Formats: sequence, structure tokens, C-alpha cells
Amino acid sequence: MAAVMVTGCKKESTPVKTAAPAEVATTPAKTTALPGATTLSFSGYTWNISAPSGQVSPGPNYWSASNAWVDASGYLHLKAAYNATTGHWECAEVYTTRSLGYGTYQWQVEGTLGSFDKNIVLGMYNYSGNDGHDEMDIEIARWGNAAWPNLNYTIWPATGVTASPGVYTASFTTPNGTYTTHRFKRTSTSVKLQSLYGFQSGDTNQFQTATFNSPGTSISTLAMPVHMNLWLFGGLAPSNGQNVEVIIHSFTFTAL
Repeated sequence: MAAVMVTGCKKESTPVKTAAPAEVATTPAKTTALPGATTLSFSGYTWNISAPSGQVSPGPNYWSASNAWVDASGYLHLKAAYNATTGHWECAEVYTTRSLGYGTYQWQVEGTLGSFDKNIVLGMYNYSGNDGHDEMDIEIARWGNAAWPNLNYTIWPATGVTASPGVYTASFTTPNGTYTTHRFKRTSTSVKLQSLYGFQSGDTNQFQTATFNSPGTSISTLAMPVHMNLWLFGGLAPSNGQNVEVIIHSFTFTAL
């Protein structure tokens, strides 16, 4: 996700379609607020809103602080939309001012994820800011190909790991539905990822899961900010020309 933006890495590349294992700890990573970023409060955390000038990664895309907001019910809205004033499609991203380590990260999401346009990407992830490393992703994306599955669990290796492929991905088809829960649990020996129908705190109505175990997969040991973003693959407008909005009802982190 990012050079200028402090966001996940190399998302505009086609993900590697392999699966494997994991390992983690909690050395804090450096976090830098983006130029011109403002903040919002959501689910008990303060989040920076990404609003850099110009077209930057991932995508690259244009980004707008107006495309991320919290409504009267306390829900976070992320929007990818065409701005007639600027003549650009603009995307949304927020990330925590705090860094988080071992524990369970969970999102409760409202949106028809299974019918997303092929160029839409929704990301929920940990990321240190070091491109190509230190990242755990849950992404809803077809990466520009409508025939591809669109639920992606990805682990990017710890800093210093150069062995190929280095990045491990499990991809599945996201069933249709409006309300889903997505989570991953980081420990010193594994990362377990899950997606479930409805808003769940347990394992009821799970429709996909994958576990990456160590040794085998290199998992970052860093405590890192949490990111959420809604963006356009390759900076391409949705093929259907429609704006997209997702509502995050809650984010929770439960430390080990």
C-alpha cells in the first residue's frame, strides 16, 4: 500500500496465489501522520484520515478526507466516489494513531461485498509503513479481473526477509450478504483469519478461514497501526461507473 501514504504494500500488484504459515512479537513500529491528515474517533480509537495531495499509492489514487466520516450512530463510512469538481475518482483511508500487537482484530462490516465491482478494493489490516513487509491483510478485491475470487487473506514477511515468494495469500469467493464479520488473531506462532455471516463475537456462521503457522511463513514481530481503506485497483474507475460506500459498524482489538 504505500510510498507516500502510510498504507499497505504493493496492493496494485497481482497477489501471489499461495498459502503457508506464521510468527509474531511486539516491537513498536514508527508511525508518521500524513501531510494534511485530519483525525476522527471511532470504536474507542483515534484514526488519522489520509488526504495527501495528488495521486499516490495504492492504485495510485486520489484521496479525500471527505470520504471517511462517522455518523450519528457511531459507524464509520468509507466511500470511493467521483468528484465532479476535481474531475477525479477519490478514495478513503483511515489508520490508528496507536500501534497494536498480539491479539484479535475484528471488523463488523455492512456492505454488499460479494457484488463489488472488479476494480474496488476494501482493506482491513495491520501495516508498519515498510513497503513489502510487516503486514496482515483481509481484502475484498478481484484485482481487476471479474472472474477471480474476491476474499483475500495475505501475510507480508517481516522486515529483513528476502526469500521468495515471501508473501503468502489464500483467496476465496465471498458469498453475497450485507452484514459480515472479519477478524484475524496474531500470536507468536500463527495468524488465524476468519470471515463470518452477520455480526459475530464467536465462530457462528463462519464461511471462510485460513491459518498461517510458523515456521514457514515469516510474520512481522512489530506492533503496528491498524488501517482501513476503500480504493480503486490500478487507479481505475469502477467498470460499472458507480460510487461505492461501506459502513464499518465496529472495530475491536483484544490483546493477548
